Amino acid sequence: MKVVFDPAQKGHYPRHFLVNGVVEENPEVPERADRLFVAATGAGLEHLVPADRGLGPIAAVHTPEYITFLSTIHERWLRIKGGSDEVVPGIHPDRRNGAYPASAVAQAGYHMADGACPIAVGSWPAIRRSADTAVEAALMVRDGGAKSVYALSRPPGHHAFADMAGGFCYVNNSGVAAQVLRGVHDRVAILDVDVHHGNGTQSMFYGRADILTVSIHADPVRFYPFFWGHADERGEGAGLGYNYNLPLPRGTDDRAYMPALGDAFSRIRAFAPGALVVALGLDAFRDDPQGGFAITTEGFGRIGEAIGKLGLPTVLVQEGGYLCDGLGPNLGSFLTGFRSSHGS
Repeated sequence: MKVVFDPAQKGHYPRHFLVNGVVEENPEVPERADRLFVAATGAGLEHLVPADRGLGPIAAVHTPEYITFLSTIHERWLRIKGGSDEVVPGIHPDRRNGAYPASAVAQAGYHMADGACPIAVGSWPAIRRSADTAVEAALMVRDGGAKSVYALSRPPGHHAFADMAGGFCYVNNSGVAAQVLRGVHDRVAILDVDVHHGNGTQSMFYGRADILTVSIHADPVRFYPFFWGHADERGEGAGLGYNYNLPLPRGTDDRAYMPALGDAFSRIRAFAPGALVVALGLDAFRDDPQGGFAITTEGFGRIGEAIGKLGLPTVLVQEGGYLCDGLGPNLGSFLTGFRSSHGS
């Protein structure tokens, strides 16, 4: 099994973000990638640097306006007299079906859902490489080069909508991977095990029946992303019944988590996908700074083992999981459990 990663992804390093009205140090730091990479190679995964896959796979799930915004906004933002060094929105539209603004300030508000997705000088090249990482992993699985691959995508992606960033996410790497897999498979499932609901992923495929989205996460009634991730969100139009949310109480531990995982598997099996994308958040850990769930390091091993037993061609795409002593061991535990049952 391989880990796909390019150290150039560490070039994305906004120093601050806005939370609860306070400017704090950004927890989505390059050191996350270092610890995860050490854990992946320590678990026996072989390192592969992704090729430059161009904008095509990104453009397959994101709008041209949004891609233009991401690729140009920082340079334009620096022209604002007295502006900050990093792009952070200060105004948001009350609707998204009106005229498209020309102002960099207005476009930031239009394309950024919150203050937790700042854009810095090296962000866009790193975001591109993070997407390339997911594409490379998906191509290997899609074309039969591997039964499973771990994409160490950083920055993460599951809060990114087709035309909007949010929650440390810019390009939806899991969505990109799923679309690549659709090049061969009629049906692809995405299973999101991050402690936060994958609202961008849900939105991206909400009207589609070819990609099933399933998310197990902390109940959003009092937890980010708040407005998405509730159990009654089932999809719309052709996609009705193809989105499945399993919100769980804060503090959910290993024992309470596994039945929900079983429910997720039942839905995935009924969908009969040809391949699986796992949006692999590790922030459900009991000591993660996000403080949502109480999953143990051993619990991640059991989760990985259970997912592996599905036996599907699988792309593991890194999502959340923040700096704490358990970050690397949690990934190592998951990968060991997954490989033990998946045979890869």
